[in-house]
Amino acid sequence: MVNPSHDRASYLGGVEGAPPVPPPGGYPAAARWRRLAEQTERPAPRRLTSGPLGWVALAAAGVFGLVLLVMWAQGATDAIYGAVTLGLQLAVGLTVVAALLSARNRTVGAMAVALVLLLNVGTIGAASALGSPPGPASAGAERDHWAGYPGIKGQDKEEILRRVSLEDAQAAGAQLMAAIRERLGEEFGFAWVEGRPAMTRSERNGYGGESMLVEYSSEHWSTTVPVTDHAQKLAAMAVIDEVLAEFAFSSLLPLNDPATGFDPAYLERFYGSADVRTQVEWEWYADDWPGPVRFYANVTDLGNDADGDFRRLREAVVAGTAEPVEGLRISFYVREVLSADDVEEFERRMAEYGE
Repeated sequence: MVNPSHDRASYLGGVEGAPPVPPPGGYPAAARWRRLAEQTERPAPRRLTSGPLGWVALAAAGVFGLVLLVMWAQGATDAIYGAVTLGLQLAVGLTVVAALLSARNRTVGAMAVALVLLLNVGTIGAASALGSPPGPASAGAERDHWAGYPGIKGQDKEEILRRVSLEDAQAAGAQLMAAIRERLGEEFGFAWVEGRPAMTRSERNGYGGESMLVEYSSEHWSTTVPVTDHAQKLAAMAVIDEVLAEFAFSSLLPLNDPATGFDPAYLERFYGSADVRTQVEWEWYADDWPGPVRFYANVTDLGNDADGDFRRLREAVVAGTAEPVEGLRISFYVREVLSADDVEEFERRMAEYGE
């Protein structure tokens, strides 16, 4: 029989039926397990690491984004959309994609993707085309003020005034083309027809507006008959080169020739072939550097147009003009010149900007 007094003395919790409280320091077995647990080192959480490719992709995206932001701040829209920048954008994109395809580099690659999506040629180029980056100097009336800047950002007023005028450049180019037409007529019996008309448009000023300087594309002069013989094409270019030398122009540079170093794929795309003998288009170039006149001599030979793509393009270009779809044609191009009639107004408006 259980001793009632002993039973009551065994319960110290004050409630009938409650289990006894643990002795000081806990039960020996529990204390032993607690000590073992404390002595066992918990493993450190596993850190996600990335291979070199992931970090390269992130660094490339960051550096390229920073370069685009600098271009934006400088208002260099043309540079943002330039071939070099687009090529760099492609290289960065390929590196980021490669990082994403690797499980080890995927996490850091995703961070690079976020940068590329935020800072790329498309987004920064669009922002730059709208004007200078937002800020006190380009907000409201100040922005409108600089949008009316008559010069071009970064170009010295005095240097602009020292350039040949639009009218003088037009006259020099017209005289050059007349001499070329005359010499080629004498040598090869070519007759000429005036094709696409001349065009003039304002240059951008770098502040989101138009400057008073203009670019001028001359009219095209074209032979009335195709020029298809390879030897005759070369002979005609040689005569043109002689006339250019008389007018202090550089020698003709054949942009369509593989010797210039262009990629064969580029030549095939723009000229129809990497072989000059089977090309649809020839494009030769010269200039009067440091003058602003750029001269072009082109030959379209649709006898080499196997699938008709170049013919369709030429027909669209010459539609509504008297220019033939094929033959030898000449033209010239001038950039960033000021009309003699606008000099006085240009100087007055530049004075408003402290120049």
